[in-house]
Amino acid sequence: MDWINRLNSAIGYIEENITDEIDMEKVANIAGCSSYHFQRMFAYMSELPLSEYIRRRKMSLAAAELLTGEKKIIDIALQYGYDSPTAFTRAFKKVHGVAPSQIGEKDVVIKAYPPIRFHITIKGECEMNYRIIKKEAFKIVGISMPLEKELEKNFEMVPQMWGKAAMDGTIPKLLEMANTEIKGILGVSTCNDKEDWKYYIAAASTLEVPEGMEAFEVPAATWAIFRGEGKMLGIQELECKIVTDWLPTSGYEYANAPDIEVYFNSDPEHAIYEVWIPIVKKLN
Repeated sequence: MDWINRLNSAIGYIEENITDEIDMEKVANIAGCSSYHFQRMFAYMSELPLSEYIRRRKMSLAAAELLTGEKKIIDIALQYGYDSPTAFTRAFKKVHGVAPSQIGEKDVVIKAYPPIRFHITIKGECEMNYRIIKKEAFKIVGISMPLEKELEKNFEMVPQMWGKAAMDGTIPKLLEMANTEIKGILGVSTCNDKEDWKYYIAAASTLEVPEGMEAFEVPAATWAIFRGEGKMLGIQELECKIVTDWLPTSGYEYANAPDIEVYFNSDPEHAIYEVWIPIVKKLN
């Protein structure tokens, strides 16, 4: 339960600082993981990106203040971090469907978004097959792109990167370079709170780095490895089940190491893949 308690403490910190610029590294430290892993867990467990949750909470509280009629719209906009009434109105309408100036009018309905609180639900809907291995550091070689700190901003960029790599011949080149026991093409997210975030499409290789590519050393770590088959999009469902069903009751939590996806073929309808989650034993 300590893991869930830390997640709820992180949400408590967000609530306490909802009118300020929220320090995502502080949030993640309270949760006991990196900012990347916290946002990932939050999105899977709540089915809502963290940035959107914060936006909805701000607009929910702003609407409640507007109903009192005690403050001007511009003052409430500034209170919740919006530099202009236009930006505030845009965000407000996205959440409530009406402009702030309409609050209090007859038949105008607004929405309330209470704070989220996490708890463990034991489902047992399906079995999950996994293995745990300890692995020394290994080198990957491939191409990379910078990742945004808000994860949802990457949802379009990463698939586009894969599409380009498939079209320009990068994927076949990487397959030829995969000369270790880790076969297949890797999707590696290197997202800690000390370095710039990057996403790699790469192969585990000991060969020289070709022109136009780069190398990265994946640190030694313990990994929980889950295998999946079926449609390529099924990997997202598997990752969600890992975070929501397996991780909370596993006795483990996220370690400070990259997330890895391993793709053994490129058939979108009959894909074979693995998800590697870096883990450490829970302290409590």
